[in-house]
Amino acid sequence: MRRRVVWMAVIAVTIAILMVGAPLAAFGSLQQWESAQQSLNARVSLLERTIERRLAQGDSLDDSMLGPFLGGTLNPEAQILVITPDGERLRVGDIGPSKVVASSKTTVSGANITMEVRVGDVMQGIYVTITLVAVASIFAFIVAVMFALKMSRRIAAPLIYLAAAAEQVGSGQTRPRVKPSGIEEIDLVQSELVRSADRMAGRLAAERQFAADATHQLRTPLAALSMRLEEIELISTEDEVKQEASAALNQIDRLTGVVDDLLQNSRKSSGGTTEAVDLDQVFAQQLDEWSSTFDAAKRGLEFSNEANRVVLASPGALAQVLATLIENSLKYGAGTTRIATRASSGRGVFIDVSDEGEGVAEDLVANLFERGVSGKGSTGVGLALAKDLVAADGGRLELTQRTPPIFTVFLNGLPSTLDPRVVMPQGALVAVGRRRSRR
Repeated sequence: MRRRVVWMAVIAVTIAILMVGAPLAAFGSLQQWESAQQSLNARVSLLERTIERRLAQGDSLDDSMLGPFLGGTLNPEAQILVITPDGERLRVGDIGPSKVVASSKTTVSGANITMEVRVGDVMQGIYVTITLVAVASIFAFIVAVMFALKMSRRIAAPLIYLAAAAEQVGSGQTRPRVKPSGIEEIDLVQSELVRSADRMAGRLAAERQFAADATHQLRTPLAALSMRLEEIELISTEDEVKQEASAALNQIDRLTGVVDDLLQNSRKSSGGTTEAVDLDQVFAQQLDEWSSTFDAAKRGLEFSNEANRVVLASPGALAQVLATLIENSLKYGAGTTRIATRASSGRGVFIDVSDEGEGVAEDLVANLFERGVSGKGSTGVGLALAKDLVAADGGRLELTQRTPPIFTVFLNGLPSTLDPRVVMPQGALVAVGRRRSRR
C-alpha cells in the first residue's frame, strides 16, 4: 500500500515537472537569449549616437574613443568594427575565433557599426536559468517524495489497525479497539466494523445462552427417564421387556452424551479460555492503551492493585470488560477514572471502576445491564456483553454505587497451591443419570 502511494506520488510529480519544468526552462532560455540580444542592440545604439555626435562636430574617430564600449562588469566582452564614411576601418577588441552574436547598425552620416560578443557569454546566462529550474525541480521532487512517504504512513497505519480489528472480530473479540484515523472513509469502515461486531456478539451470546439453557433443561428429564427405565429393567420378569429397556437405556446414554457435549461446547465458546491472570499485566496493557486518550481529554486515569492476587479469567474477555467500563467512564463520566482492586473475605477479588461524574440515572439502574438499555443514545450492548463475559468466567459485574458511579467486577482468585503461570484446565462435567455404555 505504502509503496503504491509513493510510486503514484513520484509519477505525478515527474509528470508535473516534465509538463511545467521543461517548458519553463525553454522559456527562460529563450528570454535570456532575447535579453542578451536586446542588450547588445542597446550598446550598438549608444555607440551609434556617440559616433554620430563626433562626426557632426567634425571630430575624428579613433580606437580610444571605442574602448569604453568593449564591455565591463555588467556587459560581456565585445569586439567592435567601425567603417567611417571615408572607408576607414577601426577595429578594437579581440574575442577570438569563437562563435559570436552580432548586431550591426548604420549611422545617418553613413558610418557602419558592427559589435560582436561570444556565444558562450550569452549561453552562460541560459545555463544558469536551466540550472535553477533543475535545482527547483529536484527540490520539489524530494519534498514530494517525503510528503508521499508521510502520507503513505498516515494512510497505511489506520488500515493496519483496521486489519487487526477485523482479526480480533474473527477470533471472537466482540468489541475491537479502533482509533479514529482522521480519514473519513477509513473511519466509516471502522465504525461499521464495531457495529457489526456488536451485532454479531449479541447473536452469539443469544445462541450460546440458548444452547446452555436447552442442554441444561434436557439433562433433568433424561436423568429421570433413565432412572425409570432402570427400574423397569430391574422389576420386569419378561426377557423381552428387559431387552427393550436395556436398548432404551443405551439410547438415553448416547443422547445424554450429546447433551453434555453441547453444554461443554457452549461453555467453552463463552468462557473456555479461563486461566490464571496477573492483574498487573492487564492493568499495564489498559494503561498503555488508554493513557493517551485520557491525556487528550485532560482526564486522569489511575490503576491500583492492592489486592495483589492472581484471578481466574479469560485474558481477552477481562481486557474487553475493563475497556468497556473505561470507555463508558471516558464518554459519560468526569474527573479522574480509577481502577482499583480489593480482596474479598474468600479467594475472590473485586475490581472497582469509578470516576467523579454524575453517575447513572435512577430510572436506568434496574435495567442497566439489559440489551438495548442506554441513557446516552448508544447501542446499549456494551455493558450487557461485559456482564455475559464476566459471568462466563464464573464472576459477576454489578453497579455498586450510582453517584458517583462505581462498577464492580468480581472474579474468583487462584488457589495459592497452584502455579499462576499454568493455564487452568477445563473442569470435567458430571451428568446425572449417566451410565456406562452396555455395548
